[in-house]
Amino acid sequence: MPLSGFVFKTLSNELKGAKMIKNLPEVRGRLTQDKPLSDLTWLRVGGPADVLFQPADLADLQDFLRALDPDIPVFPMGVGSNLIVRDGGLRAVVIRLGRGFNGIEIEGNRVTAGVAALDAHVAKKAAEAGLDLTFLRTIPGSIGGAVKMNAGCYGTYTADVFVSAKAVTQQGELVELGPEDMKFEYRQTDLPEGWVLVEATFEAPQGDPEALADRMAAQLKKRDETQPTKDRSAGSTFRNPAGFSSTGRADDVHDLKAWKVIDDAGMRGARKGGAQMSEKHSNFLINTGDATAADLEGLGEEVRKKVYENSGITLEWEIMRVGEPAPE
Repeated sequence: MPLSGFVFKTLSNELKGAKMIKNLPEVRGRLTQDKPLSDLTWLRVGGPADVLFQPADLADLQDFLRALDPDIPVFPMGVGSNLIVRDGGLRAVVIRLGRGFNGIEIEGNRVTAGVAALDAHVAKKAAEAGLDLTFLRTIPGSIGGAVKMNAGCYGTYTADVFVSAKAVTQQGELVELGPEDMKFEYRQTDLPEGWVLVEATFEAPQGDPEALADRMAAQLKKRDETQPTKDRSAGSTFRNPAGFSSTGRADDVHDLKAWKVIDDAGMRGARKGGAQMSEKHSNFLINTGDATAADLEGLGEEVRKKVYENSGITLEWEIMRVGEPAPE
């Protein structure tokens, strides 16, 4: 299932609300009932999770999942940089990994990072060691999301440097995953639902630390000049239209860009409630201050409709959208 269009199919009305999730396992971390997820997403929208679990460490996570009722859906959440949580929230246990999962270790040409480590921090620490993971510097979010979504920039993808990852299954088993298990494609992987990534290892090309630092500085400058980095957004809203670039590779160096077909459809700057397609970069959906998740998703769907009417192209969401709409 393409993660960019991902709607967590087990998060349905079949699971009773938070007050019915009882007898949760004992933990050393933190369990919070009815946690508003708007506090945890970059777009600052979203209703509550039935339960938010922040494990203390790997053993705490494994013990919790091993003891959890297998009928209760689990939704692993990163830093919320590429996510719209709908206004009705999530009928699930949301698992958010923190300090116990953000370490970065370097040995030879290999960089191992916990999934809570920010992409930018991994890029900088690798560069200091003379290893080129500079493509991660301008990607918002954490390593777990970068692996799960096969994040990429400047023609390099997570899949290009990926060696292995570790994940905890919904039964609490720690497993190691190679590239063949992840099945990397453009902006998607094949990670089973409910599995929680905890660590990833990459093999990076060598480079001069000073040159790598200069490259990242130039990338940041270009990003700030062309993207609405001071606004509340979730990065690129839609994938570049399907097809192949002049290099013959289906990736983000597509000749046809999402922003161009949005512009051609007259949707740059379009608004719905508190949501807007950025004037600075029309493939960025922003919260101008008081948007609801329904405003944001609704505007995105209007953009998709207008683009299809204008060009016959169906844009695919890059932002993950999960949960239920607000009750009527």
